[in-house]
Amino acid sequence: MLNEFCLTMGYHRKYAIRILNGPAPGKHHDRPVRKRGPSYGHELLSVLTSIWEAAGYPWSVRLKALLPTWMPWIRKRFKLSPEIEKQLLSISPRQMDRRLVVKKHQQRRRIYGRTKPGYLLKHHIPVKTDSWDVKLPGFTEVDLVSHSGNSGEGEFGYSLNITDIQTTWTETRLLLGKGQTAVQQALDEIAGMLPFQLLGLDSDNGSEFINWHLKAWCERKQIQLTRGRPYKKDDNAHIEQKNWTHVRKLLGWERYDTQKNAVDAMNDLYRRELRLWLNLYLPSVKLLKKVHVGSKLRRVYDGAKTPLERVVASKQGDTAQLTILKELQRSLDPFQLAKVIDRKLERIYRLANRRLSPKAQEKLESNQAQSGRRKGCGKDARFASLEIPSGFPLSHSHNKLSTVTYQMA
Repeated sequence: MLNEFCLTMGYHRKYAIRILNGPAPGKHHDRPVRKRGPSYGHELLSVLTSIWEAAGYPWSVRLKALLPTWMPWIRKRFKLSPEIEKQLLSISPRQMDRRLVVKKHQQRRRIYGRTKPGYLLKHHIPVKTDSWDVKLPGFTEVDLVSHSGNSGEGEFGYSLNITDIQTTWTETRLLLGKGQTAVQQALDEIAGMLPFQLLGLDSDNGSEFINWHLKAWCERKQIQLTRGRPYKKDDNAHIEQKNWTHVRKLLGWERYDTQKNAVDAMNDLYRRELRLWLNLYLPSVKLLKKVHVGSKLRRVYDGAKTPLERVVASKQGDTAQLTILKELQRSLDPFQLAKVIDRKLERIYRLANRRLSPKAQEKLESNQAQSGRRKGCGKDARFASLEIPSGFPLSHSHNKLSTVTYQMA
């Protein structure tokens, strides 16, 4: 029958099926037309956008997770009505993505290194691949991020970045050069600031990490030292991601090469406001597994938590330090903290050495290249301006890890 109907009427089979399954000619289904108005108004989207900018443009899942933690300060800053607050806490991550899509700027991840391989100790240091199965905090990945600008000549700064696999806790220090002693001293300082015991270091094959000096230090501290496979950046995927989110996205590709100005200013930020803002207020997710669904790969993540929450949940943290950090989390305002970070970054940007290498200068003069900060990182990736009360502390310091003092910068 279907073939005869198509032949007689000249219809395509699919169209004919739709016609035959529909109502009889002259009859129409009296289906009510459902009209759904917008669930989220302009006021909610304005508040959500401000929070997203203040938090450093996090992924929607992380943005959703930080809202309950930030809510006491959100209420004070935006004077939310009960209805808006309810909508803000109930909006889904996918809706956040849809509502913020117009304001999002695509940021390509650009991570490069300037590391020479070390040969002497490779056979003494075991290889660690990209597979981590740890249940305790303290096993970390470490790397250096170069701040050479467009010229690799002379001495310049490196950000030493270290992240814990279990808790995602991250610490950063800036070094002038990448000498063995400077790297070991920075790691020694970071080990004292971690809210848990440092148990393992996993690095690439650079000579700044593969050396007798660091190996002896690890043996004295009973720290397991491992390395990734040569030319396999995925072996250090955790720290490579933090190199972007915690260093490159904030500082860009400028050159910093002065100890008394740029290096000291960046370490002041790394040790104080940035450390607290990233570890106490910004949640992150961890990949649990990958599931193949047909030809597609589906990634399954755990619930978003801040690094501090993960340390507390592990029950392996230092009690005294966790008490201090919890009090800081309750007392500081993340919006004001973000503004202080932005102010310090503006000062750091002015300290960058923007000289061009001879090759880059030649390209610039021939109009084949332009100097400046790459879009999507550094100053271009910072959040919108926020108001700061006049009495807000612009820096803090720990005295013997038991008391906290505040200073006006």
